[in-house]
Amino acid sequence: MDTLSLRASLLALARNHHWTFTPDVQQTLAGLPGSEPGQHPAATVAGLTEPELDSLLADDAFMEKLRRQSSALSDLTAQIPTAPDVAYYSPEFGITDLVPQYSGGLGVLAGDHLKAASDLGVSLCGVGLFYREGFFRQAVAGGRQTERYERYDAADLGCVDTGVEVELPVGDHDVTARVWRLDVGRIALLLLDTDVAENSRRDRAITDRLYSGDRRHRLEQELILGVGGARAVAALGWASPVSHLNEGHAGFLILELLDREIERGKTLDEALRAIKPGLVFTTHTPVPAGIDRFEPELAATYLAPWADKWGVPVEDVLALGADPSDDPPAFNMAAFCLRAAGRANGVSQLHGQVSRKLFAHVPGGAAIGSVTNGVHARTWVMPRLQHTFDSRLGPGWANGETEAWDRVGEIDDDSIRTIRRAGTVDLQRLVADRTGDAIDPDALVVGFARRFATYKRATLLLQHPAELGELLADDDRPITFVFAGKAHPADGDGKALLAEVVAYGSRPEARGRFIFVPDYDIAVAQAMYAGCDVWLNHPVRPREASGTSGEKSALNGGLYCSISDGWWDEMADGENGWSIASSDDGDDERRDAAESLASLTLFSDEIVPEYYADGAPMSGRWIERVRHNWRTLGPRVTAARMVADYSSNLYEPALTDVHNS
Repeated sequence: MDTLSLRASLLALARNHHWTFTPDVQQTLAGLPGSEPGQHPAATVAGLTEPELDSLLADDAFMEKLRRQSSALSDLTAQIPTAPDVAYYSPEFGITDLVPQYSGGLGVLAGDHLKAASDLGVSLCGVGLFYREGFFRQAVAGGRQTERYERYDAADLGCVDTGVEVELPVGDHDVTARVWRLDVGRIALLLLDTDVAENSRRDRAITDRLYSGDRRHRLEQELILGVGGARAVAALGWASPVSHLNEGHAGFLILELLDREIERGKTLDEALRAIKPGLVFTTHTPVPAGIDRFEPELAATYLAPWADKWGVPVEDVLALGADPSDDPPAFNMAAFCLRAAGRANGVSQLHGQVSRKLFAHVPGGAAIGSVTNGVHARTWVMPRLQHTFDSRLGPGWANGETEAWDRVGEIDDDSIRTIRRAGTVDLQRLVADRTGDAIDPDALVVGFARRFATYKRATLLLQHPAELGELLADDDRPITFVFAGKAHPADGDGKALLAEVVAYGSRPEARGRFIFVPDYDIAVAQAMYAGCDVWLNHPVRPREASGTSGEKSALNGGLYCSISDGWWDEMADGENGWSIASSDDGDDERRDAAESLASLTLFSDEIVPEYYADGAPMSGRWIERVRHNWRTLGPRVTAARMVADYSSNLYEPALTDVHNS
């Protein structure tokens, strides 16, 4: 092998994001000359000098490892479908912190969906947008959140230019989008980018930032995602008879699907019936405020070219997105998707129930079932614990095999304590680097990390400062709370909650045991899941559609303490974690006060005493609860289970219906 071939082999490893859930390949790429924290391996490989490549060629051990890993990748990618059956559309994808094209839970879920589809060999591709400035980076200055944006080059993030460009109408003119490809194991993710020379300066900025800008900017992004995404799939020669909309943000895909049917001679109503069999819609919000709505006047500007082409009044197209319960009237993306989809689902059993009530006013909408969210085990379980699971349980644990998880009794107490403490030591280092604060690795560490939306109530514990202060003051049974998360730049209420958390942590009564870690991302999350003994969640029930952070913690041996909402409502058994007592009080303030006290009482009366029951951290009773957590939740919270459910309950029936229609 010469240096040219070596660079090509390393680029192939770096550009396929299978490395994000393959620890030995991660180590290979991280050990390359010039590798720096925060730098994508593709950029590292591109920067290797000839002397550095010569040195690697002379390293027999390195070259043997590279040949083995390259061969494994070749075997894997030989199984990439040439024409995927399912196209999965999402406005964000969280693959790794080194590809900052996500904001939070929706994107991380989408990334986990692709990874599990790769593991299971599901015939699927992903479709999203490439944001030149990604999502904002967070800092805390003067106790308040500040935001900054960085500019990214797609090639430096492991994307490959497909050479394909698509055009689509955006209002009164056409816009061009370049199509990048980012590989995730056996799955191709297509990312559309309007920053091309053919476009005006304004249109080049359509895909500039994730979830930023005004309503017009948001609508234009969603047109690029939906219509442009469908055209990108077609331009690559992929039929993809089933389209899966991960939330309503990609709903304008429906316009393109309708257009194809109308061009075949169908009326608008006939076209709508024709596309139903192949369209799957997943809703992720249990509250009306979470639904994308556009003013009818604004929507009409962008729907008019389609109405004119079809020879129908624009009001007929607007009516497809009408929800009679909306006041004032709006073009409702969820209603639009439900009318066009043949199948729809919420993301937990409880959320399915809530969604059926929420959308009951939408005539002609698809029946809403549920597929509970799961998480990609190989991404989220710390490597040292993966090694233990592989050796004691067998590899099937990662795909949620019950027989594998039933063997957790083979992992002895000391091994669990050693692995868990090592994770806390790693978190200790990260917190020290980010904040200068110190975590006692032998203390009970409680994590809370999520978007600072008001319904998630990040400041709930602060409502009873005396009880919280008493917990934090116990030197014999120390407890540390670690918080992280971002508020949307335009969410003043969320920013205020974040500021309260930061301010409390600086008070003397917090004793350095109430810590906020800035710039929450996948890397911070992974460290917290590995290092926190308890994962805390206390949203207003039933506003948490599913939530997946507690699932990631559970796989790492953390125990969940949550309001009975989302996935926890169906999986808690009284022993695999703790459920915070909910209040039925109709007054928001009294409800919050009651649930705050219930949370603190649970810690003081049950959780802390059990953790220190043997006079030292992680009592025998605690370790047995960890095993029970693994035994009961391991088979249920993996993304492999989730994607298998989508395949059997939604994708395969949809494919059958399409072929029979």
